[in-house]
Amino acid sequence: MEKLFYSISEVADMFGVNQSNLRFWEKEFKQLKPKRNEKGTRFYSSEDIQVIKQIIYLVNEQKLTLDGAKRKLSQKKDVIAKQQEVVERLKSIKKELLGISNALTIE
Repeated sequence: MEKLFYSISEVADMFGVNQSNLRFWEKEFKQLKPKRNEKGTRFYSSEDIQVIKQIIYLVNEQKLTLDGAKRKLSQKKDVIAKQQEVVERLKSIKKELLGISNALTIE
């Protein structure tokens, strides 16, 4: 079952990034708006998680700078989401094919 909100440490672990990166991205990307409680603790929604996935995709896969990622996110959010989904599917297929290849090699 998917949670409604995730803590900053859960999100950092989920993506293998530092919590400080997430706090910095929050300042840089207007699309990233985690909720805060009275103490100021951040809680990330599924929409925030999607934005983080897109930022990571643009920076790591597309090799864009943060400024480039910012421009792209503000212009073509739907296109980025579809591209990201395709890349994730292809990585999953590659992993599955490598598993099959390894299984055939062992036998």
